[in-house]
Parts: sequence; C-alpha cells; structure tokens
Amino acid sequence: MAHIENISEFEGESVTLQGWLHNRRSSGKLHFLTLRDGTGFIQAVMSKTAVGDQTFLQVKHLGQETALTLDGVVRADTRAPGGYELDATGISVVGETHEYPVTPKEHGVDFLLDHRHLWVRAERQHAVLRVRHSVVNAVRDYLNTEGFILADTPVFTPAACEGTTTLFPVPYFDLGTAYLTQSGQLYNEANAMALGRVYCFGPTFRAEKSKTRRHLTEFWMVEPEMAYGTLDDVIALAEGLISSVVGRVLEERGRELDVLERDRGPLAGVVAPFPRMTYDEAVDILREAGRPIAYGDDFGGTDETILAKRFDRPVAIHRYPAAAKAFYMQPDPERPELSLSVDILAPEGYGEIVGGGQRLDDLALLEQRIAEHDLPKDAFEWYLDLRRYGNVPHAGFGMGIERVVAWICGLDHVRETIPFPRMLYRLTP
Repeated sequence: MAHIENISEFEGESVTLQGWLHNRRSSGKLHFLTLRDGTGFIQAVMSKTAVGDQTFLQVKHLGQETALTLDGVVRADTRAPGGYELDATGISVVGETHEYPVTPKEHGVDFLLDHRHLWVRAERQHAVLRVRHSVVNAVRDYLNTEGFILADTPVFTPAACEGTTTLFPVPYFDLGTAYLTQSGQLYNEANAMALGRVYCFGPTFRAEKSKTRRHLTEFWMVEPEMAYGTLDDVIALAEGLISSVVGRVLEERGRELDVLERDRGPLAGVVAPFPRMTYDEAVDILREAGRPIAYGDDFGGTDETILAKRFDRPVAIHRYPAAAKAFYMQPDPERPELSLSVDILAPEGYGEIVGGGQRLDDLALLEQRIAEHDLPKDAFEWYLDLRRYGNVPHAGFGMGIERVVAWICGLDHVRETIPFPRMLYRLTP
C-alpha cells in the first residue's frame, strides 16, 4: 500500500491510496481531487474518459472529508506542492460525508477549538503536528545518544515542586489529596543518583490563571538530570539539544514548514554555542530600553522579547536572584544571593523554552529553604534523603515541547501545537 509521504517511490506506477477527500473542484470533464491520508496531501486529476460517466457524476457530489480509496498512476509534476500528482483511474467510497463543519472558509478561534477534533485534519494543523512529531523524536534521539536513560516520573505527587498556588488537587482514596505534577524534576534527581544521566518526558500541569499565547494548563516537558552536573553542563546540554532539534525539523519537515509559510532563515542560524548574559546584565539592558523593572523581578513576556531580539539564536540568561527561583536552586558560591540557574529564551518573541540549573546539595540549607517556602517537610523527607546518602552536585533543566514547536513553526499561539489544548477556559473537546 502506497502512502502520500513516499509517493515518489512509485513514479509511473499504479497505486491505491486510502484517505479522505480534503477538497474538490471541477472543470468541464475533469475533477481535481485533493486527497489526504494522514501522511500528506496530493492532488488527483480525474477525467470522465478514465472513470466513466457514472463514477464521474458520483464524484461530483462527494462532500469534504468523504472517506475513500483512490486508484491511479503516479506522475511527476514540478507545479504540484509535493512534486507529484495522481492520474485517477478508479475510486471507491468508504464513508460518505455531507455538510462537514470545518470548511476552507475563515472560522473564528472559538469555533475551531469547539471543533478541534475535526480541525486537526486541516492542512496547517496536520503540518504543525508532524513538526511536533519530529521535535519529540529529535529530543529522544539526542538524549539517548548522549547517554541519558529514560526514567519516567509520577503524574500523581504528594506535594508541590514549583509552588503551591499552581497545583491541581486530586482526591486520592483514603490518603487525602494528591496533585497533578508540575514537574518530574524532584523524582528525576533520585533517578539520577541511581542511573547517572536520566530524563523524563511526559505531561505536566500548571493551574495558572493565564490567558497568554504562551500558556497551557497541560503541556509536555522533557527534563534531563545529571549527577555530578553543573550549571555550565546544563547550558551546554541545552544548546546541543535545541540545535539538534531545530536541525532535525529543517531536515525532515521542509514541506510542512512551507505549508506554514515559515521563514527558515532564522532557524538555519540556530547553532551552538548560544550567547549568554547574566541576570544583572539583562536588567541593565531592560532599563536602558525603558522597562520599569525592579532588581529581583522575574522577566515578563515583553522583557523576554526585548532581550531575545538582540540575538539571531536563543540566549541563555543565568544567575537569577535566589529569591526569584525555586527552593531547590544552588546558590552561587561567589554571590550567595544569586542562584546557579538559567533560562534560555527563544528568538522572535517566543520567550522561555528552557529553565533549569544546578540543584541545591546542602542538606541544612535545603531544609531551611523548604521551611521558608512553607512546604510540608514530611512530604519531602524522601527528597532530603538524596542529600543524606551519596550526595553529589547535580543539575538539570526542563524544556517545554509546545513552546519549542510554536517557535519552530512560527505560530501565534501554543494552542495549535498539541492535538487537544487545555487552557483556562477550555476543557473540551
């Protein structure tokens, strides 16, 4: 069975394609059918002479998204989007469709999200999700090649990782309340003490009441963690990972980037090493740009855009004030009020795509930080054990897949980067 993505292998041959009718137009004695099969889109040219009057008339009344099998001969055509067309010789209707709601005309965002289960079939959405597939594969391949072991972490957790105000509580039998994970990092630190270099890759949840174009309440994150790792190790690993991911998409998804009308020039320049600046330097730049930022503030979306626009590739901003970061960040030994942390900002206004750093490995200070953040110590006893038994410096980061996909595809909103987005006011379909 042929598939559209490898149709070039069948030039001059008769094939049968199984798929759905994406679009149809007619011109006299010819039908021009756009067929999609999940791997791509192709135009088939059907003449009345080739299929007969009855079949030709039947096709004239087929609606968008009718399921069908199409027989034909593959022909090279440089004018065709994929370089090939199909001269149709026969058709078989599998499931006829009428009045398909998501037509080629313009629809509002709410309408499209209400029909997300159908909207994912559109050519643009198809392209985005295939880019996402390449991003996910590239992440796994890079980390596997670098000697990291996949060690997945729980979705149900007993306590907060990032902050108690952004947790989704879940009743957990007779044990009280559990929470949907904000990050697999704490458990990943335990995995790193067993396996050395590990990563987890799965859904994470943030109950943030945010409606920005960069936020989802459910998103996917990859989180590498390294025993004996340092802040410099984190930055180097992130640079290599991001460069590899972008390179893979450019190599595999040229057709999809064309559909998205994505300028590949900025992506071609994403190679390691990335420019770096300290938090202090970033604050100076923002103040020079007229931003009313107080020292110790975290950066907002506008701030990140101003900083990233100075460079043609992602930029690593390191050594944030300890008070602005999570309780588990290691202090800078030269300036203890700072943390050995880093955020990597994507260019073109897409904001933070990586956040991480070196983990706090001093038992007494970690206990103090847990108390300062008003976190339940009992829930973290297992985490404190990592500092009691075989304690070593270690470091890692998290990279949000949806933000990376949005940046690579040049999308206005992360809601298009995942098949079924979950947002502040969106739980269906």
